[in-house]
Amino acid sequence: MGADVHEDGNEAGREAGNGAVRAPEFEAPEHGADREFLSLERELTVLLRRARASSGEMAREVHPDLEPAAYGLLVRLEERGEQRATELAAYIGVGKATMSRQLRALEQLGLVAREPDPADGRAWLVHLTDEGRARFRTVRNARRARYVRQLADWDRKEVAELARLLHHLNARAEG
Repeated sequence: MGADVHEDGNEAGREAGNGAVRAPEFEAPEHGADREFLSLERELTVLLRRARASSGEMAREVHPDLEPAAYGLLVRLEERGEQRATELAAYIGVGKATMSRQLRALEQLGLVAREPDPADGRAWLVHLTDEGRARFRTVRNARRARYVRQLADWDRKEVAELARLLHHLNARAEG
């Protein structure tokens, strides 16, 4: 009659065999929201909570003094190359002061460097140092290996579809 309480602290019944969460029968949809969106909200909440914890662990693996929030900057710089601090701030969704503080900390750790932008002498371009790139890639490769182990029983097409759907969701959030 009651719902199970899972490790994530959410109450929900589990579908047999596939691990999908279904809303308990006694739970009426809130304000007209249907069960699929309530289930989506619940699963994204768990995913985001775990991602925050994982990001903190990965940040510490890159450098013990690296703030978890700054890990995303390393990801962006690795993927896109050198960028202005204003571009990084806009992408991450933080103000100039916060970005400046995070970049200063990354510089002090030897993970990034800033150089004048040749196109605009008033601006600076931020890039990974060789040390920052090496540390970041080591951690990212270990994370990728964990994903491969965790999803070893998934079909590659399922992994690709999950990546496609998450990309679609992220693209919507950016716009």
